[in-house]
Amino acid sequence: MGVILAVPIVLTLVVKWLDSAKAIQAICYGFAGVIAVNEVLNWSHRIATVGVHEFVREYMPLHVCGITIFAVVVMLVFRRQTAYEIAYFWGLVGATNAVVTPQLEFGFPQYRFFQYFIAHGGIVAAALFATWGLGMRPTARSVLRVFVLLNVLAVVLIGVNLMLGSNYMFLCQPPVTRSPFFFLPWPWYLLFLDGIALVLFYVLFIPFWRRKSYASNSLR
Repeated sequence: MGVILAVPIVLTLVVKWLDSAKAIQAICYGFAGVIAVNEVLNWSHRIATVGVHEFVREYMPLHVCGITIFAVVVMLVFRRQTAYEIAYFWGLVGATNAVVTPQLEFGFPQYRFFQYFIAHGGIVAAALFATWGLGMRPTARSVLRVFVLLNVLAVVLIGVNLMLGSNYMFLCQPPVTRSPFFFLPWPWYLLFLDGIALVLFYVLFIPFWRRKSYASNSLR
């Protein structure tokens, strides 16, 4: 967790010191490349160990963090605002929880241990780096936008789960984890998590809301 926090801090200091658009873009490409390669290697490893059928049913990147990885790569390469908003809100809420209360099949020093923390830690680090180092910012509207997108995704994945017999986004049963958020039975934990997600999204927006309010007051 210390490394996850150190990465965006160091990268932010580096890009501010270099103050070069080409160097910053190279850093973004490199960061995106590490995250993308880590994810592709994970898919390859899963298919090789469990087969295509089981991969489709259990391990496609259709959980929140798996989809957020795509948003992170798009954010770093193309600086798309919507991708940033997904990375910032979904990533800092979902991936941070995944890092603090990991759902691990294997421990250190096995491959899956490192892959898991590179993926989830990379999401957190990328979202913080984009905010601190690249100057990207969420807006008040983005809070509701990413919340609506999250619920639309859940509705779509309900159909996918029924079709495949899968449990993407843990919509059918809770994960095996020590997370304090999964204390209610199905389906009540889904409603609880939905409400908690909205609250945490607004909590993540507080620093920017305060800054905007301060700037408005200063102009009066």
